Amino acid sequence: MRRRSLLAAPFLLPALAQAQAAPWAPTRPVRFIVPWPSGGLNDIVARSFNDPVSRALGQPIVNDFRAGAGGRIGVAEVARAAPDGHTIGMGNLGPLTIFPHLFRDIPYDAATDLIPIVMFAASPLVLVVANDVPANNVAEFLAWVRQRPGRSNYASVGVGTAQHLIFEMFRQRDGIAMEHVPFRGTNESLPAMMRGDVQAMFDTLPLMLPQLRDNRIRALAVTTPARVPQLPDVPTLKESGYADIDVATWYGVIAPRGTPQPVVDRLHAEYIRAGALPEVQATLSNLGLITLPNAPGEFATRAAAERERWGQIIRAQNIRVE
Repeated sequence: MRRRSLLAAPFLLPALAQAQAAPWAPTRPVRFIVPWPSGGLNDIVARSFNDPVSRALGQPIVNDFRAGAGGRIGVAEVARAAPDGHTIGMGNLGPLTIFPHLFRDIPYDAATDLIPIVMFAASPLVLVVANDVPANNVAEFLAWVRQRPGRSNYASVGVGTAQHLIFEMFRQRDGIAMEHVPFRGTNESLPAMMRGDVQAMFDTLPLMLPQLRDNRIRALAVTTPARVPQLPDVPTLKESGYADIDVATWYGVIAPRGTPQPVVDRLHAEYIRAGALPEVQATLSNLGLITLPNAPGEFATRAAAERERWGQIIRAQNIRVE
């Protein structure tokens, strides 16, 4: 018996090594926390990826909507979850990079309590102006603003959002004086611009595309390093002389601190595969979304760099949210 066991051992070693190298797989349904209301863009993006990923993992991925406080409530719930891969969630620009510098009572440490795994997609921001603004590019727009001191307003969807802070970059670099008018959402800011209450704003490409296609507003620039397919004739801010302004609002997968590396690696691989599917690519394109580099660890590196950049701007402009 002993001799037979020894003879069998070499044949067992490859099978044992293969078992040890098998990728992680969930043993029950995966809870995916979306820190925003159902039915919005975050919901659509999450479902388009989670359906194929769930098939690959062999377990359902159940979207759990935990909206409130600009995404901070849901992100905090991800941070508190057991780090075993069975609770993950959506990570966005504001909760992971901007809000940590604005709010004193934020219930998680974005730098240490979370693992950014992979970025689903990103939305360029578009600088749009009302049709009665006599400017066809960024330089003409800023020159027009300088000619009207104290008479130009810009909208945002809230204090401390990227849409607000890019104008603070303009103020810091060019000294333009425009009055900031924050709104609760694009459903309020866009009508205000069409009424003439505000003259300009940055907003996400998916929300601006219908109005741009109907010629109800005009686009001057996009905030990504390269032009976007949906607006091929609209230059980038980099082309307009602002190489240091590279901004996109992004949608990514995050996990609690302590999640094992095999879990992170499997999730990263499956979401990358899902993003390459033709039907997912078509969904992203129809929504006006783009993809960004997504090598392992690249999302974490980008989030850390953006957290530092936004922190510098917020401190320099002494921006506070009470």
